[in-house]
Amino acid sequence: MSTSESVTNFEAGETAAASAPSDRILSAAADLIEGLRQSWLWTTLAHQDLKLRYRGSILGPFWQTITTAVMIGAMGFIYAELFHTPLEDYLPLLSAGLVFWQFTSGMITEGCRTFYSVQGIIQQVRLPFSLHAYRLVYRNLLILLHNFVIIPIVFAIFPKPVVWLRVLELGPGLVLILLNGFWVSILFGMISARFRDVPPIVASIVQVVFFITPIFWPAAALGEHRWLAEFNPIYAAIDVMRAPLLGQPTEPHSWLILAIVTVLGCVGTFAFFARFRTRIAYWA
Repeated sequence: MSTSESVTNFEAGETAAASAPSDRILSAAADLIEGLRQSWLWTTLAHQDLKLRYRGSILGPFWQTITTAVMIGAMGFIYAELFHTPLEDYLPLLSAGLVFWQFTSGMITEGCRTFYSVQGIIQQVRLPFSLHAYRLVYRNLLILLHNFVIIPIVFAIFPKPVVWLRVLELGPGLVLILLNGFWVSILFGMISARFRDVPPIVASIVQVVFFITPIFWPAAALGEHRWLAEFNPIYAAIDVMRAPLLGQPTEPHSWLILAIVTVLGCVGTFAFFARFRTRIAYWA
């Protein structure tokens, strides 16, 4: 059977099963659940992605860890002087901020390629569409774990007072960020599959957001305009993960903003996914 015939048969079945709004909602929910149930597949695919990406390399994913460490070291000495901040205070701030920024920004930029990067699989194999989003989020989580080793090393060199009970906040914070990465990968993946101009636009916006988000500079530097940082959803995601490690209080609104963005993003994306899910194979 040809690829076009496979897609036609697949879409015909999906369209027939999702003709009414209630049917579309049930089908979308079933897709999400079935994708989650097939965790053995998307975890295997994510590991395979990393193996293929660093095929022939001795250090594998740790090359990115080394690159991040070099960037932290270079930026640390320069910007500590520019901001007139002691290196022992600035380097932990920078290392935690940059590691978590790469994690969140990676899910955003890669999320645009969630579906059209696996066009062949979508058009030839009937799998839950959500499986590709789970795969992407899990792959970025693996990269985070590789890069996270930098933080304990920096903190060992420049010790910070850590309240171990607050370290437990990393758990719910990470869960919320993963949920946001999941809905972003589905929403941006669907839009980018339909409009191929979206990925470079998103990549450009992410570059700008990097400089206007307190990652390598403290939010206090904004003075009376600090609220611009406090209401930045990207900063909220980084703050709930970085502040407990630094032994600093989390910004007053970070948890609330992150929770609101998570709920609104999940609900809005689910509605979009339910409405246009059957068109993904055509768009990809």
